[in-house]
Amino acid sequence: MSEDPKVFFEKELLELKTKGLYRSLKQIDDLKGLAISIGGKSLIDLSSNDYLGLSQDLRLIDASIKGIKAFGCGSRASRLMSGNIRAFYDLEKKICEFKGHEASLVFGSGYICNLSIISALLGPEDAIFMDRMSHASIVDGALLSRARIFRFNHNDISHLEKKLKEYRNRYKKALIATESVFSMDGDIAPIEELIFLSKRYDCLFLLDEAHAIGVFGREGEGLVPRSTPEKPHIMIGTFGKALGSYGAFCTTTKTIRNFLINKARGLIYSTALPPSILFANIEALRIVKDLKEDRKRLLGISRDFRRFIQYELGQKTTGASQICPLILKNNKTSLELEKYLFEKGFFAKAIRYPTVPKDSPRIRFSFTSKIGQETLEMLKEVLKEFFERN
Repeated sequence: MSEDPKVFFEKELLELKTKGLYRSLKQIDDLKGLAISIGGKSLIDLSSNDYLGLSQDLRLIDASIKGIKAFGCGSRASRLMSGNIRAFYDLEKKICEFKGHEASLVFGSGYICNLSIISALLGPEDAIFMDRMSHASIVDGALLSRARIFRFNHNDISHLEKKLKEYRNRYKKALIATESVFSMDGDIAPIEELIFLSKRYDCLFLLDEAHAIGVFGREGEGLVPRSTPEKPHIMIGTFGKALGSYGAFCTTTKTIRNFLINKARGLIYSTALPPSILFANIEALRIVKDLKEDRKRLLGISRDFRRFIQYELGQKTTGASQICPLILKNNKTSLELEKYLFEKGFFAKAIRYPTVPKDSPRIRFSFTSKIGQETLEMLKEVLKEFFERN
């Protein structure tokens, strides 16, 4: 006799709890600047991806209201039906100017974007070479494509080339896929070398700039300068992180854009983004170009905090971006530190397997340019107290 589904799921949840891998949702009741309220407790949020604090910028809020007044609350249909309002074209034109690519296409989210694009471009006769630390959306897009997947060691160009030499010629099309700034390690991909290998071995190159947009680049365009003639074939960006809104996009050639309009299922079968979001996204692209000092301060804060983790706490960290992981030895310690930070007024999440490898659970500190020096010093003192006690 088969097991009762309820019993099965309860066993699975119990196993997650035993391993320290159980997750639950926290209800945020209020949000003002960096302060969030959970269960009546006020906390400094160190877990969001709102790197420039634009999510509460009055200019984006006003733009959203204009979008609602012009076209209503919802888009009513997919982009291939009657949901493709003029604002999409205005936004995609701005994206092309921002990233320096000839064409762009807006999607509902970063996950949908990667999932749809990779599964549309590749098939069973093709191969995908991707960094082992690539985001789940890249992994899931590769799996959905049914292409042969080869995973190379994290940011290891020599390992990638070894695999390309051995396997590339066995497949019709090939794609190299990675992130520019990795969301859990905060480190940066060797982009120029990846472009070189994509040309040498006749591969498409997809680069996800989700965590670089707004933070890097002269005008916040990311780690691939707008003016450079050597670009990945496809670049992914999101509005839901440093740009403070929602939605995602790819920049590419006109031919690939037209192909995706016909083949990308996440575009074809999803309701289009609402007008309020499109108007906010256009405003975010206008604003972000002028935030040079914010970018400089954000990266300076992050450099200082990584040095603090290494030299004052004596703990492990990685990266060269606004994402600063404090890497710990086990799930138990990561959950204890999350709880301790919460008690002291800081909201920073423990990140565990499968989001990161089993042997490197961590607290992911994700900074914003709006954080004050006094708050940073308080955070450092709290961390010192924890490690002195443990």
